[in-house]
Formats: sequence, C-alpha cells, structure tokens
Amino acid sequence: MNSQIYIFDTTLRDGEQSPGCSMNFDEKIRMARQLERLHVDVIEAGFPIASEGDFESVKEVAKQIRNCTIAGLSRATKGDIDRAWEALKFAAKPRIHTFIATSDIHLKHKLRKSREQVFDDAISAVRHAKSLCNDVEFSCEDASRSDIEYLCKILEAVIAEGATVVNIPDTVGYAVPDEYGTIIRTIVERVPNISKAIVSVHCHNDLGLAVANSLAGVYSGARQIECTVNGIGERAGNASLEEIAMAIRTRQEKLGVNTAINTEEIYRSSRLLSTLTGMHVQRNKAIVGENAFAHEAGIHQDGVLKNTLTYEIMTPQSVGIKHSTLVLGKHSGRHALKQRYEELGYALSGEELDRAYRIFTKIADEKKQVFDDDLIAILQDEVSIGESAYVLENLQVTSGLNVVPTATVSLKRSGEVLQDSATGDGPVDAAYRAIERITGISGQLLDYSIKSVSWGHDAIGEVFVKIAIDGYVFNGRSASTDVITGSVKAYLNAINHAVGARHRKEQKQTELQKESAAV
Repeated sequence: MNSQIYIFDTTLRDGEQSPGCSMNFDEKIRMARQLERLHVDVIEAGFPIASEGDFESVKEVAKQIRNCTIAGLSRATKGDIDRAWEALKFAAKPRIHTFIATSDIHLKHKLRKSREQVFDDAISAVRHAKSLCNDVEFSCEDASRSDIEYLCKILEAVIAEGATVVNIPDTVGYAVPDEYGTIIRTIVERVPNISKAIVSVHCHNDLGLAVANSLAGVYSGARQIECTVNGIGERAGNASLEEIAMAIRTRQEKLGVNTAINTEEIYRSSRLLSTLTGMHVQRNKAIVGENAFAHEAGIHQDGVLKNTLTYEIMTPQSVGIKHSTLVLGKHSGRHALKQRYEELGYALSGEELDRAYRIFTKIADEKKQVFDDDLIAILQDEVSIGESAYVLENLQVTSGLNVVPTATVSLKRSGEVLQDSATGDGPVDAAYRAIERITGISGQLLDYSIKSVSWGHDAIGEVFVKIAIDGYVFNGRSASTDVITGSVKAYLNAINHAVGARHRKEQKQTELQKESAAV
C-alpha cells in the first residue's frame, strides 16, 4: 500500500468556522501562501456558496497558489457545485469537495430525507461535479454514526461515478480510535472499487481524540488526513496538523508512512494563524506551545544538558523554533536586518524592509535585546498593514489615581493631520473614543488581548482587538513595547480594515452600476 499520506488542510474553511477565528480576504491569502510553504497537499480554501467574500477568497487562492490542490466545499446540490467550480476553475489543480449527511440522526432531524433520497442525491452530485472537474471528493457527513452497510453502499456508488477521494468524517468527535479504525478497515475491505479512490479521514476533537482517531484511520488504510493548523475548527476543533505531521515524522518506524510537510515551517504557520485570528495556543500545546520544549524540573534539565534525547523526542529546530538570544542591535543596518529575516524565512521587498527597519530601530532603542519573535511581530504588525487610511502621528495620555483618564490623538490621512481628545474609563478607552471622534467610525469592542512575544521586562507586547462595525467583524493587531501605543495601533488597524472594506464595497457597487448602465 502507498506509504504517502496526503495532508488536506482545512484551516481556511473548517478552521475559520471556529468562533472568533474569521479572517478577511487579505488574511486568507497570506495564510494560503504560508500553507503552500508548509507543503500541504490540499488547501480547502472555503465554501464558495456561503458568501460573496468566501467566493472571492477561494477564487483568489485558486489563482495565486500553484503548487497545492485547491478545494472548495459544496453541498450535494447543483447550485452549490456550480458556484464552487466558478471559483475553482482558475486553479492549477482544482478539486470539488461535495458532501451530504449519511447518519440516520442527520437524515431524520436535519435533512428529513430517506436513505434512498440521500443515495440518489449523492450520485447526482458526484456525477455533476465530475462533469466539471476531474478531481472530486465526496464526504459522508457524520459517517462515524452511520450504518456501515449503508455507508459502504453509498461509497461504492460515488466511486463508480468518478469520486477520486472518499472522506469518512467523525463530524461530532464521537468515535474512539479502535472504533474509528474498524470503520475505515471495514470500508477498505467491503467496498469493491475502493482501490479507485483515496480514503480520507476528517476527525473533530470533542473528546480530545481527533489526532488519535486520524492515526487509527491511517493504520486501517486511510491515505489522506484532513486537519487544521493549531487544531482550530468547530467546537473543540479539528485534528491538529502539526501534531499529525510530527507524530508521523517522529514515529515513522512504527507508522510506516510519511508526508510531504516541511516541518520547519510548522512554528511559523502556527504563529501566523495566531496573529491573524487572535486565538493563541495554550502554553502546553503539543509541538507549538511555549512549554513544548521547556524544562523546569532539575532532573529533566540535567538530562537534557547531558543529551537532549533523554527528555526531547524531537528538536525545536525540526518544527522551526530557533532559540536565538540577541539577534540585532540599534547599530545594525538594513542589510543585517534583511539577512536575519531571510534566515527566518521572510523575503522582504525594498518597501517592506524600509517599513520594518523604521520600527526595528525604534524598538532597538527601547530594548537591550531584540529576539526573533520580536522581529516576526514587527513584520506582521508593520508590513502587513501597508497603506492605511489613517496613520497614528501622535498620542498623549493622562491617567492615574483620582485622575480622569484623558487621551489626545493625532492621525494623518491623505496628508492631513486630524486631532481630537476624549475621556474614558482608562487611557486605552479614552484613546479609542478619541479615534472614534476623529474618524466618525464607532466600533463595538468584542475582544481585546495582550500577549508578550519575547522575554524580559521590556518585551514586546502583541495586542489583538476585534471590533464590530456596520454588522461586520474586523480584527486589528499591533506590536509595541508600550502597551497603550500598541493598543491604539491595533484598534486603528481594525478601523482601517473597516475603511478598506467600505471602499471595496463602494467600488463594487460602482462597477455594477456601470455594467447595468451599459446593458
């Protein structure tokens, strides 16, 4: 049997459905590029029928990513499939992924259809998808709670219609490894034409068994694993890509399989996703958590100092964690900064380097040590923003015991400097109110968090905010040694995303009006 395990990443689709993990258009493109660097085999870019935004992001990912198969999800209906193909047809390697529930629970309470009706819908969906795209994946939603005989029957039928991948999801994270492995083994043994398709597993983590179930599926014959970076996803999340990749790499002699994953890009992928969504992994998270390679117990420390194999089964470097101490100082030049970013895996344009260097020199003046994590935070904060609608020019705050917190904020927009002051419950709240007065945009603060990205009392603080404006949610982030300045920049970053979204919406309406007038 083929020893290659294909990694199907659904961070941009199933992962993004995790509460609080939505990404905008530009953020999805950035994440897709990183997934390509990670060497995932398939990127499920979204659910095109779900919204115009999802459609456009799938379409753009399909255009830009050339080294991965790009999948789009669709229900087992002609309209969904046509919409998916409209977005996917630009891909070098497109895949239509269509699904329908097969458990009696879903048939009775959700679909309100008979087994025969679902059987016919599945066949029709795969047949239509195959007429548009050569690579078609079919998923039996809630497969782990489906009747095994019915499951085998429907899988045989969709493979006969041309399905190239058949997915067996543990949709609600209900199965245990032995049980799930038996389901996969039974399918491999009983479906006569199963050799014509790749068997895929898609496990949720409601009982904390998603990775274990996925590996049990591999033991039983599955050759594709569907997973997400940091294990994000609906409810308790999906199987964690980094845990699966490193389990297969570390225990290759036991599992007898391999992946194409560039494991040295794992940590960078994890950090980027955390930055984009504001959902940070817990300290003791396997592979990418801050404690994953930390040793506090004296016995452990003594063993690691003598030989890392005593308490580490993999090296930090194998997942892309580089423990550099002092990287650069305030006297370092652009060339040194560019070289260090290249070592970290970032190829900067001249304009990006200039922006990063400006903020680097400010931080280098404030900090005695500049760490790799500081450099990554600088880049993700400053370079990703690009040309913002509003730029922070000046900030002055007054706060203290028995003092009314007051903030004066100066912003620049199109060469014009705008200034206003406001009071609030604290200095950050006062600054946010001043920004609202200047911009005329009032956002409802949904989430606000600060996280240290390096070490020491002068560490950079990464600030993440989530605000609701006009019924839409926008994320903002910034990095600074001054948490108040960082908080203001993060809020302004979210405001600028809202301004950009309004501008794109106005442009779209103008284009539609021109098209209507032309007709």
